[in-house]
Amino acid sequence: MSYDDELERIKMRKLAEIISGQSQRPVPVSEPVEVTDLNFKQFVNSHKYVVVDFWADWCAPCRAIAPIVKEMAAKYAGRVAFGKLNVDENPRTAGEYGIMGIPTLIFFKDGQPLDMVVGLVPKKVLEERVVKLLHS
Repeated sequence: MSYDDELERIKMRKLAEIISGQSQRPVPVSEPVEVTDLNFKQFVNSHKYVVVDFWADWCAPCRAIAPIVKEMAAKYAGRVAFGKLNVDENPRTAGEYGIMGIPTLIFFKDGQPLDMVVGLVPKKVLEERVVKLLHS
């Protein structure tokens, strides 16, 4: 097989992956992604490390932690994907994870919850939990 034939074969395989949505590499996420009951499992399972912020519009502590979550999403882009799930609009997923207080951040590795933080906590605490997640 010639070099050109091999390149063409690789291009066609990659094109087929893109068209089918089956590309093996998730796109690095540099901002928190809006997650819903419909796409929650897919989001959590499509990245090795994930942090999901369970929140609501009326929650003052949720609004206070949002800029921290956004900053960390940018800082850890390509290593940790951050999502935000509005508990009022997505009660099924919130119920499945026993969310009783917000904000609640759940830390996932390979689709499995490993850690949880409930309430407004300092940025340093969240940073420590993310580092711990990356070393798990």
